[in-house]
Amino acid sequence: MRLIASDIDGTILGHDGKISDRTVAAFRRAADAGVEIVFVTGRPPRWLEPIRAQMGHTGTVICSNGAVTYDLATETVVNSHLLRWETVDRVQHIIRSLVPAPYFALESLDGLHLESGFMEPGQAAPDLAARVAPMLEPAMGDGGIVKFLAVTRDGTADQFLATVYAQVAPLLSITHSAPAAALLEMGPLGVNKAVTLAEFAASRGIAAADVVAFGDMPNDIEMLRWAGTGYAMASGHPDAIAAAARQAPHFADDGVAQVIEARLAALG
Repeated sequence: MRLIASDIDGTILGHDGKISDRTVAAFRRAADAGVEIVFVTGRPPRWLEPIRAQMGHTGTVICSNGAVTYDLATETVVNSHLLRWETVDRVQHIIRSLVPAPYFALESLDGLHLESGFMEPGQAAPDLAARVAPMLEPAMGDGGIVKFLAVTRDGTADQFLATVYAQVAPLLSITHSAPAAALLEMGPLGVNKAVTLAEFAASRGIAAADVVAFGDMPNDIEMLRWAGTGYAMASGHPDAIAAAARQAPHFADDGVAQVIEARLAALG
């Protein structure tokens, strides 16, 4: 075990925004043992404060499902994969033709752009960087689009994905990670957590066989399959559990910490 790659939300971070003391201690012990730590998340760079504040992590974070590699120490984007507006616009029209009343948002390197209606009535915008507009338009891509989001008020994310997958997948990477919303996350074709994690590991001279990965949702599937040892959380999505070679205990039971502790003990 030379590298631990972990998802954040639902894997080590709860809905209350807290990471358990046991989990923090386990990661610190791994780092002290010389294990490289990288967090791999669907979050954008501006939503990484829990990792910095609670974990003390100031290293690399792979964000936006692999579209952005970010250095927390210098607060800089190390690398990014961008979407073309023409592709976003085409996919927007495809989804509108397949699903009643979808709403869209763009995540760019300079903020979040929300179409009116994307948020539930009375729901606050996710952060001060959000900009609400009546409709998405080409100018919103000027900051470099890294993720395209679509939400519908009907059904589940799995149902939404099944409806649009055949027509969208040839154009964009498409997945989901929100446990309670019919929200799809789309990024550059061929880019996902595994692709960017593999690039990061190679830059450190670390092979997939020496990587231990943790995740809980469909956007973690490729990473869990790529890593030499992939652990899906027992509390995770059935598709993530099916994709992983192994299963970590439930999030509520500090499953990631339990696995790290056991693997460190086995190293002697």
